[in-house]
Amino acid sequence: MVDRSLSFARDPADLDANALRDIALEAGADDVGLVSLDDPALDDQRGDILAAFPFARTLISFVLRMNRENIRSPARSVANLEFHHAADDCDEVARAIAHSLEARGVRAAYPSMGFPMEASRWPRKMWIIAHKPVAIAAGLGRMGIHRNVIHPTFGNFILLGTVAVDVDCGARARALDFNPCFECKLCVAACPTGAIAPDGHFDFGACYTHNYREFMGGFGEWVETIADAKSARAYRAKVSDAETVSMWQSLAFGPNYKAAYCMAVCPAGADVIGAYQADKKRYLQEIVDPLQKKAETVYVVVDSDAESYVTRRFPAKQLKRVGAPFRPPTIESFLSGLRLVFQRGKSNGLDAVYHFVFTGAEHRNATVAIANRTLRVDDGLVGDSRLTVVADSETWLRFLRKETSLVWALLRGKIRLRGDPRLLLAFGRCFPG
Repeated sequence: MVDRSLSFARDPADLDANALRDIALEAGADDVGLVSLDDPALDDQRGDILAAFPFARTLISFVLRMNRENIRSPARSVANLEFHHAADDCDEVARAIAHSLEARGVRAAYPSMGFPMEASRWPRKMWIIAHKPVAIAAGLGRMGIHRNVIHPTFGNFILLGTVAVDVDCGARARALDFNPCFECKLCVAACPTGAIAPDGHFDFGACYTHNYREFMGGFGEWVETIADAKSARAYRAKVSDAETVSMWQSLAFGPNYKAAYCMAVCPAGADVIGAYQADKKRYLQEIVDPLQKKAETVYVVVDSDAESYVTRRFPAKQLKRVGAPFRPPTIESFLSGLRLVFQRGKSNGLDAVYHFVFTGAEHRNATVAIANRTLRVDDGLVGDSRLTVVADSETWLRFLRKETSLVWALLRGKIRLRGDPRLLLAFGRCFPG
């Protein structure tokens, strides 16, 4: 028996782009694209990929189709069953590709389609390879306004996988020269939290708070609710029996998405669009309306844009106000996270530049500008500020985690303000929770 554990020899002639595609298709992929790790489209991904797979030279990106009708069902257990099985299949395809290549003496490895991830990094980037930008660079689709990759044939009813390979097969991928998303805005209409706006704006915080309620941040809040409850009665006053059972189900059978309606209603893709084009009214009645009318609990951060949206747009749905799902452990995560949780509706009328000077354990200067319902975060102190916040970094993080009060920090000089203090309140309204 030959020990191949340290043998990386191979015949490059046997592994050109066509051979790699055939291996992936034989493993069960429905479509395959190849992209060199040197591709400029992967400039912002390359470092993380090489940190996990230092041998990587080419990425095999592949698509696996899902069963559309399961995803479209208003019964979320049916939709999540398809998500879970398709995710397992996706990981099996990636494993089969890597296994086939390893048998040929080629180094190959793959991360999961979704979970497990590097949870110790939370709330920073947990995933090893961002499958979406890789798939787009490999020419397998384009991003729709709902932030799902749309394959030109299969639409957005797909899952993505990636295998890193120690082969330079000369793959020079070209991005798809058209976007299958024709901006029908059905995803806008179906989203229960208003996370997708008609102008293309995406409220990450609204989507994450509701759809991923039983994942990382929401699960953490649930655990803290248990810890804070002084009795079973006190716990039940905050968490219904159905919510407790739903969390148990996620723990036992895999985390369940609360919505993903944007994917369910999307008619893009050659294999999908026929029913929409043939009878739009029927498509709306059979696919979109049941999701809009579904009786369900929608989770929103208190005083967020999503709370206002659900109250106005879906008054029949039950609103559940929860805390913010993110607690930044560092100043870096605080600053980078501002873009994700900014509530532009709450910033109406605000035009201000903020300077932040952090001292102590983390030294950092940053500028946050809010104007015309937009947010900009820059390193350093840029321009003239209307309010300067000088804060001990650890005190600021404890304040964000509600472990200390702003008044206490101000009285002890741990946080100092130069400018109109009312602007700090206005700042806080843009980031509720």
